[in-house]
Amino acid sequence: MKDFFQKVNSYVKEAFGASKYLFDGITVTFDHLKRRPVTVQYPYEKLIPSERYRGRIHYEFDKCIACEVCVRVCPINLPVVDWVMNKETKKKELRNYSIDFGACIFCGNCVEYCPTNCLSMTEEYELATFDRHNLNFDNVALGRLPTNVTSDPTVKSLKELTYLPKGVMDPHDIPSSDPRVGKLPEEVLDWMKSSESKEEATVVK
Repeated sequence: MKDFFQKVNSYVKEAFGASKYLFDGITVTFDHLKRRPVTVQYPYEKLIPSERYRGRIHYEFDKCIACEVCVRVCPINLPVVDWVMNKETKKKELRNYSIDFGACIFCGNCVEYCPTNCLSMTEEYELATFDRHNLNFDNVALGRLPTNVTSDPTVKSLKELTYLPKGVMDPHDIPSSDPRVGKLPEEVLDWMKSSESKEEATVVK
């Protein structure tokens, strides 16, 4: 008889514990129902990359002097610089330049140490392909202008997840009146236009 009551007691305790865990889970579920969704509906919605985002490298062929500094500072000696020596001018003539983004770690060393600033990091991150050989960009592909999320009319750019108030990590329940870390792109454009108009007014005076 004693064993029977012990089993009943343990069963009741387990039932109460299970109901408590179930209630806690339901409260968390209902708490999330009040929040805004943070799922990005890619590719119809895209986040605006940060100001110093390291995406695809942009290359300007006319500025390159084939010094191969980018190859020496690269941790994996990735850039391939094809050049020949001109015997008349005794200078290097660049023939081809390529970077394999399938092996690139996007460290930015080549951009930082380039003496002519012919390399620059862009905000383009959509580099997925079905063939890894398509990730080997030559100087023509590297010279292509990068895509911009804010200028694409078919994409909704999500700004509220990027420009949060200082010290805030959760984007839920943030009023629009709160000060943001940085200005939104349209605010920066308005500020540039106003500053240009002020400069023109001072020049006219």
